Amino acid sequence: MKACLISLGCPKNLTDAEVILGDLSLKGYSLTNDEKEADVIVVNTCAFLQSARDESIATIKGVIDNKKDGAKVFVSGCLPE
Repeated sequence: MKACLISLGCPKNLTDAEVILGDLSLKGYSLTNDEKEADVIVVNTCAFLQSARDESIATIKGVIDNKKDGAKVFVSGCLPE
């Protein structure tokens, strides 16, 4: 199984992304930067400013449109809160 993580926003999100990647790795996922080959895609979002919310939503939509069949998309960070 392969996992991809896209991190948007502040340095706190980058720290959270590193923790998520570590957890995925410990669970046996190999990591990839190519969302089209990933079985699991995590979009770590930011929602501090309207422009950040717009970028997060556009990224999520793009990932959903371009993911491989059967891949799961998870949204973390500020936006789902």
